[in-house]
Amino acid sequence: MRLVLLGAPGAGKGTQAVFLKERHGLAHISTGDIFRHNLKNNTPLGLEAKKYMDAGQLVPDELVMKMVDAKLSEFGENDGFMLDGFPRTVPQAEFLESKIKLDGVILFKISDEAIVKRLTSRAVCKECGAVTNIHEHDKCPSCGGELYRRDDDNEDTIRSRLKVFHEQTEALEEFYRARNLLLEVDATGMPEEIFARVLELLSK
Repeated sequence: MRLVLLGAPGAGKGTQAVFLKERHGLAHISTGDIFRHNLKNNTPLGLEAKKYMDAGQLVPDELVMKMVDAKLSEFGENDGFMLDGFPRTVPQAEFLESKIKLDGVILFKISDEAIVKRLTSRAVCKECGAVTNIHEHDKCPSCGGELYRRDDDNEDTIRSRLKVFHEQTEALEEFYRARNLLLEVDATGMPEEIFARVLELLSK
């Protein structure tokens, strides 16, 4: 099974990806991880991307596609995976379509207000990286480690990121809806409830 996970920052894609990996053995391909790998290892693609990032510019579609293409080449014909953070634009979606056949595109639907509330309450463990609610825990519930707040988990930054997401994703939704690949999931509620909805959609 080969899927694309679409959803606003804070919609819960990462959590659901963990569930899908455990249930179906799908590899989780995150563009954030791809970027970090290329930058950390000073690959030619990473060095090229760094020039744009250091200048405060967006990394061009063509360069992002090259990075993703290199990652996809690591998988065999029958390997299943989820793409998280790619595609973000229609040209990227067209590129992906030319490379692989998707089984579905899961769109995690949740209101902006719910996301703002969720992310402004988010805390991350310094020890194990677990994510929790700052209002519910003063220590990591998984390992007891110290919690911290991400600098970008403030309302102004979150709303700015949401605006960019909506501008980019509207066209993508239509692109995949026209191909009968779009699966819309209500992303409110507990993670286990959301995952049950995901499995129900995939079973169809």
